[in-house]
Amino acid sequence: MSSKDLFKNRYRVIQIIISAFALVFLLRLLYLQVIDRKYDAMAKNNAIKEVDIYPTRGLVYDRNGELIVYNEAIYDLMVIPRQAKNADTTKLCELLNITKEDFLKRFEEMKKQRGYSTYKPNVFVKQLSLKDYSRLQEYLYLFPGFYGQVRTVRKYPHRVAATILGDIGEVDDKQIDASGGYYKPGDYVGKSGIEKVYEKELGGRRGKKFVYVDVHNREMGRFRDGEYDTLAIAGDNVISTLDILLQEYGEQLMQNKKGSIVAIEPKTGEILAMVSSPGYDPNLLCGAVRGNNFKQLLRDTLLPLYSRPTLATYPPGSSFKPVVGLIALTEGVQGVDYLVPCSGVYFFAGLTLHCSHRHPSAGNIQYALAQSCNPYFWQSFRNTIENRKYKDIHDIYGKWVAYCNSFGLGIKTGIDLPYESSGNIPSLKYFDKVYGKTGWHSSTIISLGIGQGEVLTTPLQMANIFACIANKGYWITPHVVKKITDPVTNKDVTHPYEKHESLIAKEFFDPVIEGLHMVVEAGTARSARVEGISLCGKTGTAQNPHGDNHSMFAAFAPKEDPKIAIAVVVENGGYGSAYAAPIATLMVEKYLNDTIQTKRLPLEKRMMEANLLSKYGVSTNKSAEMKIEEED
Repeated sequence: MSSKDLFKNRYRVIQIIISAFALVFLLRLLYLQVIDRKYDAMAKNNAIKEVDIYPTRGLVYDRNGELIVYNEAIYDLMVIPRQAKNADTTKLCELLNITKEDFLKRFEEMKKQRGYSTYKPNVFVKQLSLKDYSRLQEYLYLFPGFYGQVRTVRKYPHRVAATILGDIGEVDDKQIDASGGYYKPGDYVGKSGIEKVYEKELGGRRGKKFVYVDVHNREMGRFRDGEYDTLAIAGDNVISTLDILLQEYGEQLMQNKKGSIVAIEPKTGEILAMVSSPGYDPNLLCGAVRGNNFKQLLRDTLLPLYSRPTLATYPPGSSFKPVVGLIALTEGVQGVDYLVPCSGVYFFAGLTLHCSHRHPSAGNIQYALAQSCNPYFWQSFRNTIENRKYKDIHDIYGKWVAYCNSFGLGIKTGIDLPYESSGNIPSLKYFDKVYGKTGWHSSTIISLGIGQGEVLTTPLQMANIFACIANKGYWITPHVVKKITDPVTNKDVTHPYEKHESLIAKEFFDPVIEGLHMVVEAGTARSARVEGISLCGKTGTAQNPHGDNHSMFAAFAPKEDPKIAIAVVVENGGYGSAYAAPIATLMVEKYLNDTIQTKRLPLEKRMMEANLLSKYGVSTNKSAEMKIEEED
């Protein structure tokens, strides 16, 4: 083959290769520009804007269908920095009531944010009210690169139950990372309470739309008739277990006091009311005022953000005696009619211990509970710990701890709220560490027999104990959400809550329940008697080394068919009969009868007007004086 022919062959090969590349390129261009316009759009991204469509957050109702959390529209002012160079900053600052320095500072702060890009939208001003945004909207054409994005904030018509319902706020870096890219800086999620635990259900699913915009960033229509848009999916609605009117009543009774109320429906574990006092109006943490109000609440020495029902712990005092008695009966160390002489003094291992008041000796557990006889329950605890059928104190004390755990003590109850304390039932390891393995005996830990010493319970746990006794041996995991409803299909999504059986023999609940009934009818809580309601309860006085003792009362009613179990703690309230018992009985009467008897109205008035905050050097709950955005 001549060199000329060889050259021609190479030339043809090169022509074929070039033609093939050209054909591939033309076919790809045809696909991008004619067949798939999506990429054409991306090539023109300066004329097409991607807009997030935020879903409507799910509503929250009380157990009776009363709306207790709803949404209100607000607007974020967004900016795409590279498009904002020619904005009329003077006019914008005037409309937003900010200085030119503030304007520049906001841009500098944007640059520090995670994922910042001059090509992407950034939040310039958060949560403008409808009124403020409407005033701004008619001038938006003067501010290229700026546009409004509708959002929602929560509103609480009843202004109560703040620590249960929770609040929403901006996502942090940890939440963004955990979301796998779903959340972006500036998004809002549940931060506490129901809002946090049920974020997935309440939050819904974000959608997107693509729109054409002109040089002034004004929307000029949907790109490809919305072919690439996705719909936002509204959040599910939550039906809570709360009786919001009972919750309101409880917060009124506890105003200007520190403490808690927990009311449970025994058969279901549903929380009827959960009061943490001092509390705050949940509307304080909504809208543009949230940040400043949160800081003030955080600095408040009365700790209104602290959920006392689930986190605060107290020695249960005499309210713990039914548990001590039930364990002794189940272990067989004494019978229902066991007699303990009481002269007002109890001598044991060199100790001289005193009963709380003078009364005839208790010949059975019913009378011992009615008179809250300390010697009876010291002896009952001693009989249990010294039970000779066990090898040594470690074996029986370990069993005693297990009994307490079966009531939900010393462990978390598992309530569907973010934070809960387990209280304290001291462990074997604890006493071995403090006293040595052979250095402690029943006399060393005798204070546990009357709910003192190292025993600590939360108000939720105390209410749960009495729910278990009311049910004669079992309790359902306490919870604040009854069911979840899809707002589109109206279908309910529920899941069963765990049933927990106590280790107590069933036959011993009846005599203990009778004793708790006698407490109210003719015992230490006679003043708590409510005509027409068979109440079973137990007062308690929790020792407080830092001031006045805490007033406690736990109960359930009616005796024959319990509908409510309740625990009340009033910090520094003194004896249980002083504040806790009256407040508890008013709550029970309100729930069961929907009204308060006329002759008990003076008691109601006295409880509502009692102000114990002066003990802490303050006169009122400061959060009541804080600013709510809607009152501007």
